[in-house]
Amino acid sequence: MEEVSPSPPPTPPPLLLDPRTVAVLAAAAVFVAFLASGVLVQTLNVAFGIWFTQIFVFLGLGWFVLRATGRDPVRYTGLTFPGLAPVAFGFALGVANFFAIVAPVQYISQSLLPQSWREIYDVADIFRGQSRVELALIMASVTIAAPVCEEFFFRGVFFQGLRAHGGPALRALFLSAAVFSAFHLDPVGLAARVELGVLFGWLLVRTGSLWPAILAHTANNLVSTVLFFVAKHFESPEQPASQEDPRSLMFIVLMGCAMLYALLAASRRFPSLLGPPRPPELLEAPEPPVSLAPAPRLLRLALPWLAAAALSLGAYRAMDPIGIELRRIDMHYPLPAVSEDAPDALHAEREALFELRVRARRGEIPLGEYAYERARQSKQKRTDVR
Repeated sequence: MEEVSPSPPPTPPPLLLDPRTVAVLAAAAVFVAFLASGVLVQTLNVAFGIWFTQIFVFLGLGWFVLRATGRDPVRYTGLTFPGLAPVAFGFALGVANFFAIVAPVQYISQSLLPQSWREIYDVADIFRGQSRVELALIMASVTIAAPVCEEFFFRGVFFQGLRAHGGPALRALFLSAAVFSAFHLDPVGLAARVELGVLFGWLLVRTGSLWPAILAHTANNLVSTVLFFVAKHFESPEQPASQEDPRSLMFIVLMGCAMLYALLAASRRFPSLLGPPRPPELLEAPEPPVSLAPAPRLLRLALPWLAAAALSLGAYRAMDPIGIELRRIDMHYPLPAVSEDAPDALHAEREALFELRVRARRGEIPLGEYAYERARQSKQKRTDVR
């Protein structure tokens, strides 16, 4: 009697993921990696940490998730170039939107929220005590890396996944904008960033390309950075830069509204500024579920990003031991924020400490001299509090 060999066990069906599931899982993974990089990498150096987070968290993880689920990152996110007119229009819209909407919303938020919140979440702190090279790297990260990498993930991966799942595109637009703002962990700028997220998402929907949103993001960050340094240059002890003159703000808002109206009117008269209209059925048509790649392929996809991240960390540690030691000193002797109404002498003392840090960073003075002054100011503040 012929022996019948047992049939092989059935192959388990592939894990199917719809676009919304992919978007949610990607957001969860990016959020965990974002917190980890903030704690582990940005403690080494702020300038290096921002670049590392943008490239390996927002861009790298987003790229990996799309490849792992069988999607083409360039086509899926809309990275195809739409032409010069939509890109230039996006940049101009970002400038006008900053003056017309972002500036007054931010002013109202700062007026309503407690002063302690404004001091804790003062984004200008990343510019203080940095060398010229570090300042250049931070400014480049704010105006280049952040627009490209954040738009790739929040609009290209997250928003595209939400709206491809089906349902009203407007709901996906506002949800992705809220998540984008929440990722910044800044309650003071929450409302302004939600509005920015809506604008960037609208540009993607309208043009079918991510590049106008990237340029609008670049314009917003560039204007705010330039205005910060201009305000610091003309700042006087009697009126800090954070206390804007309401009349000047009103003039800025009116100018921005006029620019915004002119741009939107021009887009209606010259539709090519936003590219060809996007058919509604294309915007909201659900994408079929796709299967997750097997584990060996996932490992092959992740290895280049992991290797590049490890090499960049190792290279930085080898090339910048002084910067790492300065960060260790800063963490060992924490300094509370100086309030806006603090005595001028305290502001001057803190600025002198930052200048001392820059000199130590250049190697002009021993690190111990900066550590001693930092420890003195930290101890003096704790004594004052008690």
